[in-house]
Parts: sequence; structure tokens; C-alpha cells
Amino acid sequence: MAVTDEYLQFVLEQLQGLGGVAPRRMFGGVGLYHDDRFFAIITRDTMYFKVNDGNRGDYEARGMDRFRPYPNKPHWSMTYYEVPADILEDSYECVAWARRSIAIASMPSKPSKPATRRGKKRARRRPTA
Repeated sequence: MAVTDEYLQFVLEQLQGLGGVAPRRMFGGVGLYHDDRFFAIITRDTMYFKVNDGNRGDYEARGMDRFRPYPNKPHWSMTYYEVPADILEDSYECVAWARRSIAIASMPSKPSKPATRRGKKRARRRPTA
């Protein structure tokens, strides 16, 4: 999951228009933050932006894939999609797409579902006649 210094510097240059982007190394990759909002992941010299239902279609229409941190678990993914190369290479477009991801990262997260107890299944009561 390594990220080369050259790629990281390129990404930071492309995102200069945002101002205040802070890279933080984590788990062999790099997380990108703006005002303490985690909006992007870089791994294997590939950048992924945070998505939701509002912008996921932009990525899927271009055939971009989700961030999948575990190669041996391809079904497990996160709400980050690979940034298209032409977007990454155009600093104005890259900043525009990043702003949408920052807005998504700023939204309150949905509350997690309460844990359920696993155990014996309850027998269904049959109606009496």
C-alpha cells in the first residue's frame, strides 16, 4: 500500500487550490484531511475521494472502482472511489471534485445500528384454532 513521495507531492500540488490539505500517513497509505475532515485516501499511488449517493454516479459512469483495502476480501469496500486520471491531472477539476468530497465528509454520519444478540432462534408460536 505504499505511496511514493513523488505521487504525494503531485497530488498536493493539484489540490493547492483548496488550501490547508494535510496528509497523514496511515497503514502504509496516506489520508488527506481538510479542516480535520478526512476526504481522501492515497494508496499504491492511486487517490480515492469520499463519495455518497450524490456523487457516486460520477465515478461509476467513468468506470472507477471503490477503494478495497484488502485484496483477499474483494467484497469489502469503503465509500471512497478512485479519482479519474483526467480529473486528477486538471487541478481545477480536481479541486472541484475534492470540494464535493469534503462536503460529504462534513455531513454527520448515520448512527450505527445497535448490536443484536445472536443466539437461538425463537420458536414461532402457531395460532391456536
